[in-house]
Amino acid sequence: MAVPGRRNGMNDDEEDIDEHALFEEEGFVEDYTDTPPHLRDLSAAAQVGDINALRLALDNLTGSIDEPVEDGDTALHLTCLYGHLACAQVYYFCLFLHVFTPIVWTLILFDKLQLLIERGANIEAKDEDGAIPLHDACAGGFTEIVQLLLNRANNAEHIKRMLESVDSEGDTPLHHAARGEHVDVIRLLLSNGASSTKENLYGKTPADLPDQNTDARSLLHAAVPAMAC
Repeated sequence: MAVPGRRNGMNDDEEDIDEHALFEEEGFVEDYTDTPPHLRDLSAAAQVGDINALRLALDNLTGSIDEPVEDGDTALHLTCLYGHLACAQVYYFCLFLHVFTPIVWTLILFDKLQLLIERGANIEAKDEDGAIPLHDACAGGFTEIVQLLLNRANNAEHIKRMLESVDSEGDTPLHHAARGEHVDVIRLLLSNGASSTKENLYGKTPADLPDQNTDARSLLHAAVPAMAC
């Protein structure tokens, strides 16, 4: 369930989120009513920064690692997707309790993704919106995670297929990175052959999505003539 409406990895209404709503005394508050009972441990571990909990959940998993655990998302989707909110939660947690840092959280997220992929998670699994994990990582601006996913591709054709993958709105991973104005991710995707001129269902190319006079927009527009040559 990628989030194409997000800017810089957060929805507009998340930017003013009450820090007291982010954590309860015992940690994250999760609603597992839509998660099959045998996948709840995996779902929880995929959404929080506990690599040991994730490893244990995978060790005890009786089904497929690519089985949807929530809204059509696999554990790999959730690890990418919930990284957005988790980074915001860690940011506020830092302010009040002075523990984690966003950099530490990114490293934890990276390790979790590596573990999931090593255990056989499909990096091209699609959620109910047609998004693959790369869409989610690009929406959040996680450059290291995007690089990890691309590195796990079998060959150049595999990378091309991932970069050209579209969700239910016709958005490629580059559309998601462009909408969030994540310059480093945009640069990485372009260097791997992503198209800045591909239109989504609304006729918008990635180059159309960043605000005017931003580095992201300039970078994408600079790529258009180079690709046309």
